[in-house]
Amino acid sequence: MNEQQSRVLDFWIGVPLCFLLTVLRRLCGLFSLRGAVSSPPRKILFIKLAEMGAIVLSMPAFEAARRRVGRENLYLLMLVGNRPVLDLIDVFPESNVLTIRDKNLWTFAHDVIALVRRCRREGIDTVIDLEGFARISAILTFLSGARTRVGHHRFTVEGLYRGDLMTHRLAVNYYNHASVQFLTMVEALDAPPSELPLVKRHIELGSYELPRFEPLTDEINDIRRLVVQRCGREPSRPLVILNCNLIDLLPLRRWPRDAFAALGRRILKQNAAATLLLTGLPAERTLAEALARDIDAVRTFVLAGDTTLRSLVVLFTQADLLITSDCGPGHMASLAGIPTVSIFGPETPRLYAPLGAQNHALWAGLACSPCLNAFNQRRSCCTNNVCMQSITVDQVFDAALAACPALRPASAKPGA
Repeated sequence: MNEQQSRVLDFWIGVPLCFLLTVLRRLCGLFSLRGAVSSPPRKILFIKLAEMGAIVLSMPAFEAARRRVGRENLYLLMLVGNRPVLDLIDVFPESNVLTIRDKNLWTFAHDVIALVRRCRREGIDTVIDLEGFARISAILTFLSGARTRVGHHRFTVEGLYRGDLMTHRLAVNYYNHASVQFLTMVEALDAPPSELPLVKRHIELGSYELPRFEPLTDEINDIRRLVVQRCGREPSRPLVILNCNLIDLLPLRRWPRDAFAALGRRILKQNAAATLLLTGLPAERTLAEALARDIDAVRTFVLAGDTTLRSLVVLFTQADLLITSDCGPGHMASLAGIPTVSIFGPETPRLYAPLGAQNHALWAGLACSPCLNAFNQRRSCCTNNVCMQSITVDQVFDAALAACPALRPASAKPGA
């Protein structure tokens, strides 16, 4: 199912289901929060269906839950297409990663039934819904049979209706970074469900650090061979990756193609030894090749379509700098420890900046931005992303120099 089909189903099926399940909950005596069970969790299931980047931002919440119940009692539900992100980190036992196929309605329904059976068979007693205002995740949370269900509730906000299916209800706080919002859901387990909204205390990440992705020696050798093959030689350093999102599914998040071209030329002029690599999806390869020619065909090389998610992150561990529009690879890079410059526009880094001290986020902060959020299902009326266009090549170049001092003038010749 594509994104538009999912939205249609979420509304026309999700709304009546949320209503009917809410009625059922109240008929079963679950309406009274005083009857909610607050005993410590034994097995915790997280629901985070979409967006690989959000999985990375959920790491502090996963770690907090692991300390409570142990790794063997942690579960995660996600769409099958996002499964590769978990191969980068060792958080959940492989058998505890549950997936749902969204190819069509029938496979989706089949996997939902299997999920409900698995949750009840495993005795999962706590479900934490990280999906914000998606109705399907609220429905799955209730159908799991868990006695403790943590998730967002709209209260007096005229947001998306998703019934009243949670025992621990939180308001969406758009003043807190997404990672703090996710962590708050775990901390809500310690609060009495009758407190509305949860959680009535200060919560922050503190000294939390993301787990570092450690590639295998063979993987490093494979990616190095690929780079040498594409470059025709051992590339000179610094090695700079441009992830341009030339066919981004959310065009409003795209920094102009010509701006990337100008930035690439500026970097190569600044440092005579620098090498540029252009990454992206297979469908972007032709566009990336044209962009490489516009920058400098001698020192700019295309890897779009040559990498899996895992090998892309391996590449990040071998490079000196990543420059990207706001997207998943920016969050994956934070696992690799590579300095990163992320360009934000219709969404704000105050909520979604990649974690880690080596990430540098740029945002124009226009009065109309951010215009993509949970309250409009990430659908904006904007047709002219001035928020992205107003971030200049000079700004990104200066951020690149700050993030990667090796970019400053060098006397080495290309290919040395």
